[in-house]
Amino acid sequence: MTALDRRSFLGRGLATAGGVLASGIAIETLGTHASWAEAGRPAFDPRQVGYGPLSRRAAENTGEELLALPAGFSYVVLGKTGTPMSDGVPTPIAHDGMAAFPGTRRHTARLIRNHEVRTTPGSPIGRVHVEGSRRYDELGVGGTTTLEVDLRSGEVLQHFVSLNGTIVNCAGGRMLGHRGWLTCEETTAGPVQGWGRKHGYIYEVPLDGPRPGRPAPSQPLKAMGRFSHEAVAVDPRTGYVYETEDDSGKPDGFYRFRPKDPRNLSAGGVLEMLKIKGKDNYDCREGQKMGARLPVEWVTIDSPDPDVEGGAQTCTQQGLAKGGAKFNRLEGCWYGDGSIFFNSTSGGDAKNGDAPNADGYLEGYGQVWRHIPNRRDGGTLVLVYESPGRKVLDSPDNLTFTPRGGIVLCEDDASDADADPHPLAPGLTNVNRLIGLDPRRGQPFEFAVNIADESEFAGACFSPDGSTLFVNQLGNTAALDPPGRTYAIRGPWQRGPL
Repeated sequence: MTALDRRSFLGRGLATAGGVLASGIAIETLGTHASWAEAGRPAFDPRQVGYGPLSRRAAENTGEELLALPAGFSYVVLGKTGTPMSDGVPTPIAHDGMAAFPGTRRHTARLIRNHEVRTTPGSPIGRVHVEGSRRYDELGVGGTTTLEVDLRSGEVLQHFVSLNGTIVNCAGGRMLGHRGWLTCEETTAGPVQGWGRKHGYIYEVPLDGPRPGRPAPSQPLKAMGRFSHEAVAVDPRTGYVYETEDDSGKPDGFYRFRPKDPRNLSAGGVLEMLKIKGKDNYDCREGQKMGARLPVEWVTIDSPDPDVEGGAQTCTQQGLAKGGAKFNRLEGCWYGDGSIFFNSTSGGDAKNGDAPNADGYLEGYGQVWRHIPNRRDGGTLVLVYESPGRKVLDSPDNLTFTPRGGIVLCEDDASDADADPHPLAPGLTNVNRLIGLDPRRGQPFEFAVNIADESEFAGACFSPDGSTLFVNQLGNTAALDPPGRTYAIRGPWQRGPL
């Protein structure tokens, strides 16, 4: 990997020429992939794309067969549920969204990882919890952990709770200046459901500060909205924070937060929902044309922290009442090349057969959207890819652009109707994969298959030096089995398109 390749991937370099180059290649990849899919090409030919055929492989440090990977690739397991951490706390359950930062020493990386724990209030099962720490909700079971990893050996040097007192921490995104992680709650539960306080917020997890036995204080950023948050991405030019919403079974919105002080989100700001200009409640979920440019305007959410328990309109209802656009299950969100990319996990015209949503919408196999901001107006929205069926891509969740301009999509196949078995994972019904996209031909390929269980992949991200792909296996969100795991995957990246 060249020095330019490394610089182009580093999050802090996204505004540089290297960052634009890598993102531009990835954008071309999405366009090429869309053309490839529209031509009705076969789903996979492992002899011609990616890194070749996959086979079941055992983890180097545990000997368990958990992943199927191409020849030449290996992996180790980090932070499995239940293993003791440096602070004495057992590793929590439900490994979800994640980001990689430069470590405190040479040849290391620091990971901040979400835990989407969905147990009952105060439950000890897989809880993210440090007794005596400053936390928002004493009954909270979710939060984040931080891992310091040696990139040469795969050894975990430190591993500790970095935030607790929250619930259902699903995904998030890097803070402005890459000073840390913004972690999001995918729920609006509160005291009515037995919790000590209201939830549905975003919280800051500083890169520096938290240490074993001393997590960061969990303080909700209420002006950024109370809704079922999924992920965020920050535009480094303006400091605006773009937010995705995933409230299953209902229309979702795409939001932006314009802070008063981009480096102090707690100072407040304005929350807005995307609207297609001149078209109230435009339905982005189906009937869309890839490549079409839709002009955007933004409508203000007047009450970003609504008292929904008292009958107030939710953020989503407020935005839709002003003509906001409808999406379905917005999840992964990423900034690059001056744009915000985000996944609609169940958008699209090819339907997966699940029961209709509350408003009659039938879910699809997934979409990838691009919002292009513009200082002069609301910007532009473009559908850059839509899956034609499960064999190509089934339910994209997190997305990451790779050091060499390829794309990795994490599948979250939760379909009840459309079984998705795999020959490398006998006995499993809904198998989840990491799907790569070739930047030269746009052709999709399987890079990894979860052969351990039916839980989703999440949190895919490369180490700052580009040598290691980190990715999570969610595991169970309410029990210890199957466990959550983090994988560190290494191999001959230069041999293929990632």
